[in-house]
Amino acid sequence: MVEKKVSEYSEEIRKMVENMSLMDDDLMSRVFDHNIPATQLLIGTILQKEVQVVDAIGQEEMKNPLVGGRSIRLDVFAKDEKGRHFDCEVQRKQSGAHPKRARFHSAMLDSRMLKEKEEFTSIRDSYVIFITETDYFKQDKPLYFVERKVGDSQPFGDGNHIIYVNGAYEGDDPLGRLMADFRRRDVTDFHYSELEDGVRHFKVDEEGKATMCEAVEKYAKGQYNNGLLEGREEGREEGREVGATQLEQAILRMKEGTSEDVLLEEGFEASIIERARNICASFRAGK
Repeated sequence: MVEKKVSEYSEEIRKMVENMSLMDDDLMSRVFDHNIPATQLLIGTILQKEVQVVDAIGQEEMKNPLVGGRSIRLDVFAKDEKGRHFDCEVQRKQSGAHPKRARFHSAMLDSRMLKEKEEFTSIRDSYVIFITETDYFKQDKPLYFVERKVGDSQPFGDGNHIIYVNGAYEGDDPLGRLMADFRRRDVTDFHYSELEDGVRHFKVDEEGKATMCEAVEKYAKGQYNNGLLEGREEGREEGREVGATQLEQAILRMKEGTSEDVLLEEGFEASIIERARNICASFRAGK
């Protein structure tokens, strides 16, 4: 249950929520959570065949049984009537879509499928789907299907599937319309009502928007207090955080003591600097 009304959150937090699209994992995971029609639409459009989804969970955590091992949190975990498992992720940063990450996600999916003493042949197919903001492989294709093969052409047939979806694709077909809806930041003129209804709930309706504001404020304040922002783990590149948005960069730089004049000289927009200043001030006051 949310503790505050939308009007009680700062203008900056409300703007962040209003500027979100389904390419933001916080919004995407909530829209698809227990939303069978939307999840069927998503997976069916990508696979280009009808899929009967029976379960869909947003922000599903998969714990690593190894002590100290890395666990993961899936944007959307789904299962269909055939027992197949799906991991659907949105990836805005190139580093977040690295093939070895796809491999790890695939392994974590597979590790939960078989019960003790169950035959390996009983394992169902698994699909890891990375929807990337840009064309990850830069081959100007809408979809990239990654399958193991024996030699050059014979399918290995292990039931493991990895799919990269080009989120920048603008074709006049079901996938192009799906990606257009994923990029859309307003709540009108969606191609698919299954998506529009969910986005509208979390960006317009009081209860849903309050939930999003709470999540965004908690994330942003945690990042501010820890001195961390998205992209920090990827290291620095010419003094800026790799993969972080300009607003995130500005907040971090201000927390580290960089003046507004220096940020202006480095090319930060005045409007971004003003927003970062307001966010820093509100979080300092709330500590």
